[in-house]
Amino acid sequence: MSSKVVIVGGGVIGSSIAYFLRLSDPTVAVTVIERDPTYARSSSALSAASIRQQFSTPLSIQMSLFGIEFLRSIGERLEVDGTRPSIDLHEGGYLFLATPAGEATLRENHALQKSLGADISLLDTHGLQTRFPWLNTEDLAAGAYGESGEGWFDGYGLVQALRKKAQALGARYVAADVSALHRDGNRVTQVRTAAGETYACDVVVNAAGAWSRKVAQMIGIDLPVYARRRSIFNVTSPAKLERCPLLIDPSGVYFRPEGNSYICGTSPSADNDPDDLPLDEVDYALFDDVIWPTLANRVPQFEALRVQNCWSGYYEYNVLDQNAIIGHHPDVDNCIFANGFSGHGLQQGPATGRGISELILHGRYTTLDLSSLSFARVLENRPIVEKNVV
Repeated sequence: MSSKVVIVGGGVIGSSIAYFLRLSDPTVAVTVIERDPTYARSSSALSAASIRQQFSTPLSIQMSLFGIEFLRSIGERLEVDGTRPSIDLHEGGYLFLATPAGEATLRENHALQKSLGADISLLDTHGLQTRFPWLNTEDLAAGAYGESGEGWFDGYGLVQALRKKAQALGARYVAADVSALHRDGNRVTQVRTAAGETYACDVVVNAAGAWSRKVAQMIGIDLPVYARRRSIFNVTSPAKLERCPLLIDPSGVYFRPEGNSYICGTSPSADNDPDDLPLDEVDYALFDDVIWPTLANRVPQFEALRVQNCWSGYYEYNVLDQNAIIGHHPDVDNCIFANGFSGHGLQQGPATGRGISELILHGRYTTLDLSSLSFARVLENRPIVEKNVV
């Protein structure tokens, strides 16, 4: 039995783990060390905060199916002292669009998603025009639309609700920067903060998000996870888009409603995506050169767009395969990794928290088996191929 668990990082991943641990076994002492208790620079607070089942790998679909079940019941699950949190979950659906070149992959993914219970409809161009008359379909062959179970929510609200519930269940949160992990052979025995405080541990969990690589280096582990900046733009338009979903253009540009405005973005090209770019800067050229022209082509009413606000956040980007690394490293018995979600952390947080709590308490997964996401695939260079990376 692990009596002392120290979690490095208190965002959605770390707080999910703390919540499930204390919920499952109140005798476990859980300490969460979070460098930024305001979450001003956390990926959880700065993301586009959405959830989908439209992946191409069974485990990602299953993790998000549990994720939407969790989000739908968040008021009941995370109630504290009679106060039920709300994260403004809006199941507006994802709409993945495909040109003729991508149609076979879209259909293959759709068949897998449906087989696992996801509520996704496959639409031909006539179906797209009927459902979304504002859409330019002239270069499209098909689209896949989430009828339910997909949409967007308040990411910052989710982190705060998880944190408050974990604290109410007895988890201790410490506002500090971790400066060292003390390793004795194949075990981590102590976590030290920049203030000089030390925390003994039976288990340590690296849930440090975009800063997780530095934490791994403290015990001599090479974690292929880097901070990659992603810029998000909040725009207004006179466009009236009935039943507007979160739309993924074949180019990778996305947009979705945000109140009376829209948010949009895309990933930069691979040759222009360096590590650790400053978060206080925004890639305006990406909007001018790529995002706006793409949106204006896909939705003619978007010819008139005005940027109202913009910001940047980090993807904790797993350069091997853009999928999470979850579980032990074979060289360190009591260190568990939960890193590299590459933009999927908010939606996969509940399944990750549940799974890691099982791993700590029982030595194995007892609900959804996350072992295919283990560190072994990194060491053996066996990337998971996810065709729906956004």
